[in-house]
Amino acid sequence: MRPPAIAILLFILTIGVLAQERFVRPVDEAKLDPSFFSFRTKLIEAAESHDAKFILGILDPKIELSFGGDSGIQDFKKIWGIEKPGSKFWEEFLPVIKNGGSFFRNGQRRTNTFFAPYTFNSFPEDLDSFEHSVIFGSNVNLRERPDSSSKVIATLSYNIVKMENDENATSAGTDLPEWYLVKTLGGLRGYVKADYVRSPIAYRAGFEKKRGVWKMIAFISGD
Repeated sequence: MRPPAIAILLFILTIGVLAQERFVRPVDEAKLDPSFFSFRTKLIEAAESHDAKFILGILDPKIELSFGGDSGIQDFKKIWGIEKPGSKFWEEFLPVIKNGGSFFRNGQRRTNTFFAPYTFNSFPEDLDSFEHSVIFGSNVNLRERPDSSSKVIATLSYNIVKMENDENATSAGTDLPEWYLVKTLGGLRGYVKADYVRSPIAYRAGFEKKRGVWKMIAFISGD
């Protein structure tokens, strides 16, 4: 049994770590506008069934697709090829549209423009969005090594983390990492499965109500 003084010190240190942690917790304002909530419900169903016709039908003619000038429906078809088997659009789009979001505001007034997922609009402006990401889930294991059998250091829920470089975090034979080495703002450091780490400037979708009809005005990543 630890001496009381040591136990008290460890308690104080733990409280200090927790006090430094910051979070981006899930937000979903879709129900604030029943017409948008209904539209999104149909959109999720269409995305889950890979309904390319529905998706193309809700695109704004000037949809923004990149910061390099790509825009419009023809560029969307060229980039994503959703009318063909094996399109990567669905795996990128579903985590976006199924994870909340919020309406932009003009002062205190809510506009008719909605962006998803919640990690985009809710990320704090004082942190570098290129260096930091968000734990995309609750009770996510932070492990000692990039291995599912490795020791669990802590469990994280919606923490903001700083991304760290580590060659062990990349799977052999692929450019896509299976694990990320991260450090929480409270100082916890370890590996998290890539599926549970999301950049605030990863793909997001913007929607706007135009002449009474909801359209997707952006599907874009980066900054």
